[in-house]
Amino acid sequence: MPAPIRAFVRAVDAMNRVVGLIAMYLIFALVAVLLYSSVAKTFAMPPLWTLEMAQFVMVAYFLLGGGYSMQMDSNSHVRMDLLYGRWSPRARATVDSVTILFLLFYLGVLLYGAIRSTSYALQYGEESYSAWAPPMAPIKIVMTIGIFLMLLQAIATFFKNVAEARGKPLS
Repeated sequence: MPAPIRAFVRAVDAMNRVVGLIAMYLIFALVAVLLYSSVAKTFAMPPLWTLEMAQFVMVAYFLLGGGYSMQMDSNSHVRMDLLYGRWSPRARATVDSVTILFLLFYLGVLLYGAIRSTSYALQYGEESYSAWAPPMAPIKIVMTIGIFLMLLQAIATFFKNVAEARGKPLS
């Protein structure tokens, strides 16, 4: 693979590793919000904001960690392994480099929708329809960033698969 592609793969891997490791700590924020909600419901009136805030934190956790999860091949537990496990690494990489094209298309469509939705939220000051009514722009910006990072990681994974299929792995 050419040097610019190798540099792109290294940069995307490094960026998603850092973002993913930081996003891991959002689980503690989620636990704190849910714990506060439980305690507040026991001793006082339940706050309006806790359920929706927990949902926002979970969305950020899930989407910002997506690229890191893909990089670590954490999706191997859902792979159909009737034939795949018996194939050589080059055959698996060849199949993966074809199937990842579907993921790239899906993420491209998802990113287009996320950008449109984020621009709408920013332009019109969109708020949630709940009683708390927080602005939607911050979580939509996080959503767009998470999808973009996942798209970059999918492209980097595609390059890794092509290199592996050619018998010259990048890693």
